[in-house]
Amino acid sequence: MHRPTSKPHGNRKDFQNIKRLFPYIWDFKGRVFIALCCLILSKIAIVGMPLALKEIVDGLDSKQLLDNATLALPLVLLLIYGALRLIASLFNELRDAIFSRVRYHAMRGISLRVLKHLYSLSLSYHLDRKTGGITRDLERGTNSLSSILNYLVFNIFPTAAEFTFVAIILLSKYEAHFAIITFTTVVIYIAFTLLVTNWRMHYRHEMNAHESRANSYAVDGMLNYETIKYFTNEEYELKKYDETLDQWEGAAVRSQTSMSLLNFGQGAVIAIGVTLMMIFAAQGVVDGVMTLGDLVLVNAMMLQLFIPLNFLGIIYRALKYSLADMDMMLKLLDTERQVKDIDGAEELKVSDAVIRFENVSFDYSRDRKILDDVSFDIPHGHKVAVVGPSGAGKSTLARLLFRFYDVDSGNISIDDQNINSVTQRSLRDNIGIVPQDTVLFNDTIEHNIRYANLDASDEEIKRAAQHANIHDFITSLPDAYQTVVGERGLKLSGGEKQRVAIARVILKNPRILVFDEATSSLDSHSEQLILESLKQVAEKHTTLVIAHRLSTIIDADNIIVLDKGAVVEEGTHQQLLDKQGLYAHLWKLQQEEENEVAV
Repeated sequence: MHRPTSKPHGNRKDFQNIKRLFPYIWDFKGRVFIALCCLILSKIAIVGMPLALKEIVDGLDSKQLLDNATLALPLVLLLIYGALRLIASLFNELRDAIFSRVRYHAMRGISLRVLKHLYSLSLSYHLDRKTGGITRDLERGTNSLSSILNYLVFNIFPTAAEFTFVAIILLSKYEAHFAIITFTTVVIYIAFTLLVTNWRMHYRHEMNAHESRANSYAVDGMLNYETIKYFTNEEYELKKYDETLDQWEGAAVRSQTSMSLLNFGQGAVIAIGVTLMMIFAAQGVVDGVMTLGDLVLVNAMMLQLFIPLNFLGIIYRALKYSLADMDMMLKLLDTERQVKDIDGAEELKVSDAVIRFENVSFDYSRDRKILDDVSFDIPHGHKVAVVGPSGAGKSTLARLLFRFYDVDSGNISIDDQNINSVTQRSLRDNIGIVPQDTVLFNDTIEHNIRYANLDASDEEIKRAAQHANIHDFITSLPDAYQTVVGERGLKLSGGEKQRVAIARVILKNPRILVFDEATSSLDSHSEQLILESLKQVAEKHTTLVIAHRLSTIIDADNIIVLDKGAVVEEGTHQQLLDKQGLYAHLWKLQQEEENEVAV
């Protein structure tokens, strides 16, 4: 069970949330029914044990144990008592085994649904998200589902069933005051437990918050080990850590003290209830209206009833946090998608792959417009480059073409089909991209290239790698194509990662290509080799190039110059140089930089 670090938020709808989980549980309604039957049979056996014990005591208390025939009676009851214990254990374990499929199937179903929903959310959500927070919510939410089912099926329902059976026996066999004492004791016990548990929770919140902060200091210190050593601040870091642990220690002591108070109070309530029951039962024996077996029975039932209630405080606290965790997970499911396929969206049909941006305006937030009335065409088989200063909105064009966002106004079309009217999947199936920041899966190089076409053969993968000028590098590695690239591809250099990305898009072989500063991490030699490969790949494709290095796009059929979100110039490389405008200025600056590097 995880330990929460903060107070569960309010404003939840716990009952509605639990109702939302029923479809996942109801997939195995037969198992649920059988598990509940096992639960009831187990509790019947448990409640039957004190009844058997009563008869055993009464039998042994007889003054007439004179012959073997009479002695057989307690032996039979003892065997029945042992059989009831065995039956209770058997049906308990059967309940757990049968219900396990229900529990884990529900965990699997809700996990899959949440992850599927996260994949369907728009890029804007994933740019704003805190990945650690989402994975924590998903993990805790899934575990909370298991915990809630566990508490309901294995703790709360069984206790309620046992309480019901005890009530029936006490009311049917004995005077009303035995049932009244039992019910009153249980009510006082539950009320005391819930009140004290709620009161002492803030000590646990404080304790766990300090513990988390101390762990954060320790981890941060390890990550910044060299910086600490550079400035000889070991004592400063240790002081921060120790001060936080001191606060944690105080909170932990208060938490333990309050736990002791809770345990003592629970014990006092049980002791008073049991004592009163024993007084009345003993008086009944003295008066001759009850036997010694009856005294043992009411005592055993009372104690047996409080065994599961001993864990009430723990279960109550854990259930509160589980409901809060589940609420956080379900809130992920309630997150609306900003970019949706319209009803009846059709598949994109690509013939010439003509792209048209028509009066497109867009902003991520209202305070700054990214694109302002941008219009241009990319004819069939042409290569169009977009250049401009940093922040001009170049990469936004690629995101809009992939429909990671919807435009605020204007239209983007492919072969006269508005991309808003086609399915997102068919749109993205026809576009391949080499992004500026290539992120790879923590898997093999082969897997990362094959990701573009999961059915590709090994030969096709190698051919794509050769076109991307990375095959020789891969084969020089000890594990060749089976080399694991590390998390986010960190075992490869920036240039190597981009060449894997280029091989990947070559393998996909889409009708439309997008290069978003695709050679920005390459040295000049590698850049020239890959530019030649890209030129061959793009010959029969409609290509959009987002360029930082102007030397990479001098062969473009058309160059769009963006500044502050608007198109300020347009033409071929030579035409733009002749205009002596922004493009010519950027070209001059880059030539000067390259000359300085050469010197």
